[in-house]
Amino acid sequence: MGKGGAERTARRILSLWLPRLPTDAYGRRHPERRDHPLAAILAERGRLGVAAVNRAAAEAGGHPGMSLADARAIEPALAVFDAEPESDAHLLERIAGWCTRYTPWTAPDGPEGGALDITGCAPLFGGEEAMAADLTARLTAAGFESRISVADTPAAAWALARFGKGGPAKREGGGNRDDSLLSPLPVAALRLPAATVEGLAAVGLRRIGDLHALPRATLAARFGPELLRRLDQAHGRLDEPLSPRLPVPPHSARLALPEPITTAEAIAEALRRLLAALCAGLEKTGEGARRLRLELHRVDRRLEDAPQTLAIGTGHPVRRPDALMRLFAQKLDRVEPGPGLELMVLSATETGPLAAAQTALDGDADGQPELGELMDRLGNRLGERAVLRLVPRQSWLPERSVAPAPAFAAAPGGALWPADRPRPVRLLAPPEPIEAMALLPDDPPVMFLWRGARHRIRRADGPERIAAEWWRRDGEPRDYYRVEDEAGRRFWVYRQGLYRPGVAALWFLHGFFG
Repeated sequence: MGKGGAERTARRILSLWLPRLPTDAYGRRHPERRDHPLAAILAERGRLGVAAVNRAAAEAGGHPGMSLADARAIEPALAVFDAEPESDAHLLERIAGWCTRYTPWTAPDGPEGGALDITGCAPLFGGEEAMAADLTARLTAAGFESRISVADTPAAAWALARFGKGGPAKREGGGNRDDSLLSPLPVAALRLPAATVEGLAAVGLRRIGDLHALPRATLAARFGPELLRRLDQAHGRLDEPLSPRLPVPPHSARLALPEPITTAEAIAEALRRLLAALCAGLEKTGEGARRLRLELHRVDRRLEDAPQTLAIGTGHPVRRPDALMRLFAQKLDRVEPGPGLELMVLSATETGPLAAAQTALDGDADGQPELGELMDRLGNRLGERAVLRLVPRQSWLPERSVAPAPAFAAAPGGALWPADRPRPVRLLAPPEPIEAMALLPDDPPVMFLWRGARHRIRRADGPERIAAEWWRRDGEPRDYYRVEDEAGRRFWVYRQGLYRPGVAALWFLHGFFG
């Protein structure tokens, strides 16, 4: 593979560090105190310690880890508040969700950071430097101080964001600068336990570069295998998976707009481009979409605001952009662009196999695609629960052998229509009692009376015995007959229960043929 192919497939991780997350969150809730020295305190081992400080308190000499008494001795005007780790964790989760504007692979990383897999996404925002600058500017406008770094591995990006100069680690000559940038960093940048960091410092190993001159066996014997594992992760010799906070759809398309759009025509045209790109990807894998989700990000979106979302579903896999566009067109009037949309993300959240369909010689297909598209349009307009179809169910009793199901739901496996037993096109629910006359107890009726009308039987076929379901205590077997009267009308009737001398038989009309 040439250099260009290697660059396209190389993994790139963005590490986001919010060093003052607790105090920044407090300052957002209390803007009047944002510029005063602030400290979040937490009770530890019987004393009040400083968990985080804002910039004003840091410039006065305060820092996390010191006692509250020492912090107030340094800055008497220090204002304090109780740290809320759970609230900060929820806020970090929302920030990770907000970062999906850049990539779907986002996740919180520790109590004050996040990790983004931006492989292949940076060109949509003008490159890694432009993406990092945009992310920093938006966080600053929201009231958060941040440091960002981009590298080939999560470990290297984490280390550079917290202990380096930050920014993208650019490649030169087909390689990367991660190794040279990591060497001058302290060994704490490897995410090692404090005891290991202290042990390394005791023997003069304070920088990551100091570890390269020593044999690996010596390092493992003295400091354990965790040191080598962290070192290999930082340099890319050991893979470190990055799990997204939410499942990532297997097929998606993103469109970062150079200028915000507000008109319905521009939004529809952008959606057409996304559908064309998404369907092209589905075609490569031989799949079609069954659920699609469109996320629309406004320029004025805050961290607390979720993106606008439109969702459609189909009863069968589809990958025709024009058909999917017609379904979305029914909902585009719900979009509120506000000052403008700057990013649109289209995802296929559910897909299914879709083979090539054979059409007739004149180019026309059968009526099934049109019927399926009609069901899809009705379902998306009226709601999926409003469009139903009948699916087979495991039961021999006719009224229990089918069940209504949403038109978009997949048919249950294992249940089939009885192909070897004729069934009427219409059933009565429930079966209606009739008065019938039979020459012999097990013979079909020769005449029956239903709703005041008399029907004389000309032809009959049967019986077909259907036993009661064994788990139902009140069930009795039924003997079904297909009968035709003198006018040519065909009925499905049955006698309930076995013949008992002296007991009148109970007859019912259950359905109609034709």
